[in-house]
Amino acid sequence: MENAERMRVMKETPEARKATFAGGCFWCMVQPFEEMPGILNVVSGYTGGDKENPTYREVCSETTGHYEAVQITYDPEKFPYEKLLELYWQQIDPTDPGGQFFDRGQSYTTAIFYHDEDQRTAAEESKQDLAKSGKFQKPIVTKILPAKDFYEAEDYHQQYYKKNPSHYQRYSIGSGRKAFTKKHWGEQQ
Repeated sequence: MENAERMRVMKETPEARKATFAGGCFWCMVQPFEEMPGILNVVSGYTGGDKENPTYREVCSETTGHYEAVQITYDPEKFPYEKLLELYWQQIDPTDPGGQFFDRGQSYTTAIFYHDEDQRTAAEESKQDLAKSGKFQKPIVTKILPAKDFYEAEDYHQQYYKKNPSHYQRYSIGSGRKAFTKKHWGEQQ
């Protein structure tokens, strides 16, 4: 769905909600969500810190407190928040406190930013279920935090997998993300 069409659908979907997830490099967090039914928009950006309108360079400098994140606008009737959480866990290493795969530092760590108490409760339950599942031997360290202002990343970061498909594929493989997710979740993603 192209941007103009997405904007029209969002206006016509009064129940549209927001979900915000940090999962390391935001380039790799767009495609898995965007391809699901009921997902109206996925935007790469920065959140969690206090600097207004940060740039990519500032966030990568680890001085802003921001995370690289995606903000998803979704129709909960077609794709409930709980399903978003299931898909989110399949994109990350929830046991890594130092970043994600090739990308290191606080701005690349994982976090679920909840927009209301229902999301907080669902995120906590989902995290507990994952911890009890035995899928990972180490503790689940993904943070669950209240949503803060979300700042859209620069245009060249948006829809990166479409704009630069061959670089995106090389990065996804070279960073170790693709092998990790396949090992832990199989081909289901």
